[in-house]
Amino acid sequence: YAKYFYMQPATADPQHMALMERPCDPGKAIGPERVSDLLNPGYLETEIGWCNLPNGTGFIANRTRLPGVTKEMIEWWFVFHALEDLRYKIWYPPQHYGVAVSPETREKILNPEIPITKKFRGVTHHVLEDIGCGTEELDINFLEPEQVGFDMARFHAPHVSTFVGGYANIGAVNPATAIMVHFYREIPGGLEQRTRFWMGYRVHNSKPELTLPPGAKVPEAAIHGLAIHNVLEYTNLAVFLPQIYGEMKGVIAE
Repeated sequence: YAKYFYMQPATADPQHMALMERPCDPGKAIGPERVSDLLNPGYLETEIGWCNLPNGTGFIANRTRLPGVTKEMIEWWFVFHALEDLRYKIWYPPQHYGVAVSPETREKILNPEIPITKKFRGVTHHVLEDIGCGTEELDINFLEPEQVGFDMARFHAPHVSTFVGGYANIGAVNPATAIMVHFYREIPGGLEQRTRFWMGYRVHNSKPELTLPPGAKVPEAAIHGLAIHNVLEYTNLAVFLPQIYGEMKGVIAE
C-alpha cells in the first residue's frame, strides 16, 4: 500500500473549509437524542459546522460527497483497515498513525461465515491519531444503528444506505468521550456521508449519556480540531477508496 501512503493528500474544498472556520449557531444544531432526524428527507439546518451546545458538549456536522463509492466499499473499508497499521495510515497519513484490534476481533474479521456488518459493528478499534489537538489514543466502540438510537422502523432505503458509528473513549491523560455517527445515503453517482459528533457523550443502554462533569465545557479548540480532521480524512478517503477496493477485489485478508 506504499503508493497510497506517498500520494499527496487530497485538498479539501476551500468553501467547505471556510464553513468550519467559526462556530455555527447552536440553535441550529441537534443533540444526540435527535439522531433519527437524519432519516428525514432532505437536509437539516446545519450539515457543515461545529459549536458548543448549551450544556457544554461539543457538536460537529459534516457532509462529504463520495463519487464512485458504494455501500459495499464503505463496509469493506471499515473492516479492511483495522487489520494493519499501514492500512489505517494511508487513510490520512498526516494524522493517522496506527490501529489494533483484539485477537477475538481479528478472528471474527477473518471468518468468511460472518456477515460483513458484524465484522465492524460490535467491535472496538484501538487507534492512534491526531484529531486536531495532538496525538491521542482512542478506543472506538462500533455499534449497531439501533444501539445509537435510530428509529429502526424507518431505517431502510431510500432513507439510508449504510451506517458506521458508536462512541469513542479519547485519551488517557485527559479522558473524554464522543458519540460518532457516519450516515450514508445514495446520491447520483455515489454516496454522501453525513457525519455527526457529540463530544461529552457516550452511548449507554441505546441512549446518549452525558459524561461531562457539572459546569464543564468541551474546549472549542477540541471541537474545531476534530471538525477539520473529519473534513480532511474523508476528503482523502473519497479519492482513493474506489481504486483500492478494485485492486483488492473487495477481499478482506491479512
